[in-house]
Amino acid sequence: MESAFASASAISDQRQKIEQYKHILYNVLSSNDRVQAKKFIDHTLSDEVPLVVSRQLLQTLAQELGKLEGEIQREIAHYILAQIQPRVVSFEEQVLIIREKLAELYESEQQWSKAAQMLSGIDLDSGMRVIDESYRLSKCVQIARLYLEDDDAVNAEAFINKASFLVSNSQHEVLNLQYKVCYARILDLKRKFLEAALRYYDISQIEKRQIGDEEIDEEALEQALSAAVTCTILAAAGPQRSRVLATLYKDERCSKLKIYPILQKVYLERILRKPEIDAFAEELKPHQQALLPDNFTVLDRAMIEHNLLSASKLYTNISFEELGTLLGIPPHKAEKIASRMIYEDRMRGSIDQVEAVIHFEDDIEELQQWDQQIVGLCQALNDILDSMANKGVSLPPTPIAQLFVAPWSPKLLPLSLFSCRNVSLMEPLTSGRLLLSDFRFDS
Repeated sequence: MESAFASASAISDQRQKIEQYKHILYNVLSSNDRVQAKKFIDHTLSDEVPLVVSRQLLQTLAQELGKLEGEIQREIAHYILAQIQPRVVSFEEQVLIIREKLAELYESEQQWSKAAQMLSGIDLDSGMRVIDESYRLSKCVQIARLYLEDDDAVNAEAFINKASFLVSNSQHEVLNLQYKVCYARILDLKRKFLEAALRYYDISQIEKRQIGDEEIDEEALEQALSAAVTCTILAAAGPQRSRVLATLYKDERCSKLKIYPILQKVYLERILRKPEIDAFAEELKPHQQALLPDNFTVLDRAMIEHNLLSASKLYTNISFEELGTLLGIPPHKAEKIASRMIYEDRMRGSIDQVEAVIHFEDDIEELQQWDQQIVGLCQALNDILDSMANKGVSLPPTPIAQLFVAPWSPKLLPLSLFSCRNVSLMEPLTSGRLLLSDFRFDS
């Protein structure tokens, strides 16, 4: 082999020199001899071979690595990277190809993190060559996806954060969708369940069924919707979770999901029993059942908080002892969880530690109060209409109600004081009955 190198090195014409070296290279590749391959690499990177020739030879070697057997291919690729390292700036294009080849090899072996590490070694911010932003985005998303296959949210988040600076200008719909999926999964793994639920739900609402070369099937959208429901149920109990639950419960697609029964019970604020919780646990991923520092699992904490919030709707007050029995935990832990929920404004109430009693407060929101006022108004007007009908008084088919209320208050106020919001009938009254849906609200 030394004589072949000397013969090729002595050729003065650069094109012929490259062809002669390529002939040697193909012989080495066909022999699957790792020793000969390493000798060829050492010679190519030596001072005997001009840089222009070295680049072309390593480019060819990188592209033809797939012809080597798996284990030899891996060994030779790593050897090239190690030998190039002192002069890596001169061989950036070749390093990129080799790292991508190695990543493909690791991915085929389902060594996800190793594949991600290999790709993360590519210098995407190099000033030596122009790199397309679409390529940068694709690599960041690909690396994040590989890390997520091993549930490594920390490293995945680092590359998704890099991608976030590029995705806003991206017109590549497939990459944008992959970015959204990765981001939702990262939030899920980091137990930011409410944020993850919103991201999953957004993905589930994609209307297109063909994005670029990628086909979006109904099963994938159903999985995203199911993930949104699961994350919402696991989220910290409170007003924000209740709003997301309402959105999901009213989505007709959710009624077809396997986990719909538990979604219904959680939305209706019913206390969940152990058989129901155990059935739900079978659908969860390992990180959604991880053990927390307080010796509760993620699922345990979510279910305890949900049942506590449900109890607050049923009871005016309850002792620590009875609450602990209801939740299936020691009384002091029930008190601690309740105090945290009250402190975080996720439940309204107060704790009497002297009497060892929790007092719950009504948490009806202003919008609900407003709705109740309108319902009361409809009922009152219906009573008037019934009374008029009994006395034989009929109404003309024209709008009859105009009420004026202050926009910041759910209470009805006299016209003489405020005239800020106009409440009128949508259509002329002909049925003799009023419903909440009959009204139009104009600011």
